[in-house]
Amino acid sequence: MGTFRIEGGHQLSGEIMPQGAKNEALQILCAVLLTPDEITIHNIPDIVDVNKLIELLKDLGVKVQKKGKGSYSFKADDVDINYLQSDKFKKDGRGLRGSIMLVGPLLARFGKGYIPKPGGDKIGRRRLDTHFEGFIKLGAKFRYNREEYFYGVEAEKLMGTYMLLDEASVTGTANIVMAAVLAEGTTTIYNAACEPYLQQLCKMLVRMGAKIEGIGSNLLTIEGVPSLGGTEHTMLPDMIEIGSWVGLAAMTRSELTIKNVSWADLGQIPNAFRRLGIQLEKQGDDIHIPRHDNGYQIQNYIDGSIMTIADAPWPGLTPDLLSILLVVATQAKGEVVIHQKMFESRLFFVDKLLDMGAKIILCDPHRATVIGHDFKSTLKATTMTSPDIRAGVSLLIAALSAKGTSTIHNIEQIDRGYENIDERLRAIGAKIERV
Repeated sequence: MGTFRIEGGHQLSGEIMPQGAKNEALQILCAVLLTPDEITIHNIPDIVDVNKLIELLKDLGVKVQKKGKGSYSFKADDVDINYLQSDKFKKDGRGLRGSIMLVGPLLARFGKGYIPKPGGDKIGRRRLDTHFEGFIKLGAKFRYNREEYFYGVEAEKLMGTYMLLDEASVTGTANIVMAAVLAEGTTTIYNAACEPYLQQLCKMLVRMGAKIEGIGSNLLTIEGVPSLGGTEHTMLPDMIEIGSWVGLAAMTRSELTIKNVSWADLGQIPNAFRRLGIQLEKQGDDIHIPRHDNGYQIQNYIDGSIMTIADAPWPGLTPDLLSILLVVATQAKGEVVIHQKMFESRLFFVDKLLDMGAKIILCDPHRATVIGHDFKSTLKATTMTSPDIRAGVSLLIAALSAKGTSTIHNIEQIDRGYENIDERLRAIGAKIERV
């Protein structure tokens, strides 16, 4: 297990550039399987999960060439579909949650797609029903090997149809869209996810020749086409990383500028931090966070009652930022309820914050009440273990604001989602080392 040693209590300063969006990358990279033509993708983050997926594509026979930092070309003109039945795929595919999105494009183009039960963050149950129910409605036959936890779908021909998704799953919608673009006829997807990353996927598919209407809404209409061609695509900055840097600036009372954030695609994120009393200044397409020397105060509702910040499907607040907001609230003035509706175990890292002196009441697996310190007492350094990507970065932010030297183990979880995070933090003045 890797370890970070962090000397907290230092103010930071400077500029930081967000990486390309991890969640977009996992969708976009799977879409290269939809065509034998070359696809060039820019702003790919150099992180563990994305690199694992690129290796899976190579093992499938996709020709991959690195063009420069964050830029790759992909050509899936000689895909080895038999690799999907190999022991190596069953092992490697299990270690990456995003591997589930290989199934849609493989099913659409080759008539079959298989996947071992994917792993990923330990943040509670994340079912795959939406994906496979969508494939079945398009005409695929589903099979499941319970002994090996191995899923498969097969179809001689996919046929367009109407479907109402039981949940607005981002990965489920992406998978079904990638299958439907090559299906015969028209597919209508209602209660579709409409996150910016899903919009990016749809826009890329349209440039490849797909016919998709309703992009950005929860009602997508897809007219199937016989084949798709190549294209070039640049990914958005990672909105979760942007929110992480906002939280870091507030907790360390630092002045930071986050560059090229694509304000138009941030949704509720700036408002969520403003509700905690944090100032965010729009400077072109940058976010400037001034030093909060006098702290920040949580807003109340207009009737004076305690504010609740909750996640919701887009355009609601992304669940990936609730752990960051919870940590930031520990040093705010006032109280707030953090309500994690979409995952049942993402708040279980608060015991580490309690060890650091935070005032948090974990009401149940989904809700925590935070009573802010208003910087009248600092968090205390401690030793902890990262349970998942988002909690790990939240604990890292807490450690950077704490008094003393903290140790975080299992930092491989953080590396799965954040590119060279220790180097980038040192560049703005953080005292952090990898040991």
